[in-house]
Amino acid sequence: MAISLTEPAAERVRNHLVARGSGIGLRIGVRKTGCNGFAYVINYADAVNDDDQIFEDRGVTLVVDEDSLALIDGTEVDFVKEGLNEAFRFRNPNISGECGCGESFSI
Repeated sequence: MAISLTEPAAERVRNHLVARGSGIGLRIGVRKTGCNGFAYVINYADAVNDDDQIFEDRGVTLVVDEDSLALIDGTEVDFVKEGLNEAFRFRNPNISGECGCGESFSI
């Protein structure tokens, strides 16, 4: 499988990479935290490490470390605007539960 982006998410990343003026794509990962065990981590990718997996979707390079990929393989990343709030949202087929605020999840 792979990690994929919706068009709004891809557009957001492309625009921010251009504005930033550097970076090879988007780095997506997870860390242990929160009330359900794991939280998503999203940042610019400036380099690729030996344990990274690379995906291309909608003109965006996605970089995911192997440990994180085991937890988020098959995830679709969306970007949503709700009133004044805007955020990336994750549709992860591997989760067994998530907290009410959507900040953390369990496998």
